[in-house]
Amino acid sequence: MKKKLIGLLAIAAMLVSVGCNRNQDGDQIKIGMTVQDLSNPTWSGYCQAIQKEAEANGAKMNYVACESNVSKQIMQIENFVSRGMDVIIVHPADPEGIEAACKEARAAGVKVIAWDDDLKNADVRWLIDNYDLGYQVGKEAADFIKEKHGGKTEVAILNYPQLPVLLARGKGIRDAITKLAPDATIVAETSAINPKEGISKMETIFQSHPNVKVVTAIGGGGSVGANEAAKAAGKITDDFGIFAVDATKPELSAIKNNEGVRMSVIVTGTDQDVATTVFGFVQKLAAGEELPAKIFRKLIPVTKDNVDQYSK
Repeated sequence: MKKKLIGLLAIAAMLVSVGCNRNQDGDQIKIGMTVQDLSNPTWSGYCQAIQKEAEANGAKMNYVACESNVSKQIMQIENFVSRGMDVIIVHPADPEGIEAACKEARAAGVKVIAWDDDLKNADVRWLIDNYDLGYQVGKEAADFIKEKHGGKTEVAILNYPQLPVLLARGKGIRDAITKLAPDATIVAETSAINPKEGISKMETIFQSHPNVKVVTAIGGGGSVGANEAAKAAGKITDDFGIFAVDATKPELSAIKNNEGVRMSVIVTGTDQDVATTVFGFVQKLAAGEELPAKIFRKLIPVTKDNVDQYSK
């Protein structure tokens, strides 16, 4: 009798749990997510973690990459709507270019989460102050330049001005370095969004400017590529440093192993922290609850001193 009662309670608990993860019609929550580039380890990590969190809570999620092609991303949004998604998460390739598609999605009753961009046609904008984020990267690099080089060395910046949010981030990096380490020389600025581009661009920079000692990057893709290029070129020394954003697993491994990466800003927390937060938004929106129109994310510099906390 006791075993039977425990079994019934377990089933009831399971039903309650599943019931909390249903849309307003009582059906399974369906999520579509479109991002710019899944070759970037940051985004592949986020997408995998959110999908795992969704499935663990009885929801279904599909994610795709548009390869920074706005036309392709519009088709992906339209496809998600036609497939009956409850919530679409969008990391825009071109914020203005997808406004109309997001407007049509909301008109069809689909909730839209805008990731990193302040879209007009979204239910929630999950935002970063990208200038402040870039300034944090530049500040950490400037502190390293003063400590290791007396304030004077050659610097390379891996940016990505093709996207407005990353243009602001790159400007923050440059402003911090020029203000806080004014005797440093920025000898190269070029775009790199993924590891392949990071390797290629840094190989070229090292050939033209072999004395570069500090590299800053707007994201983990460029950072990982720069680290690989630096290792291949024999540039890893105590006074060489890469400073970036995203704190991807390869970057965290590089920090722990005393390779080129010295600091990377993690936004919100680990992939699991991000997944828990985003799926929390999804649950509330699918249930018909309202969220603040804008939610800003926490910025956390990860260095050798706290890397173990974020490497789990």
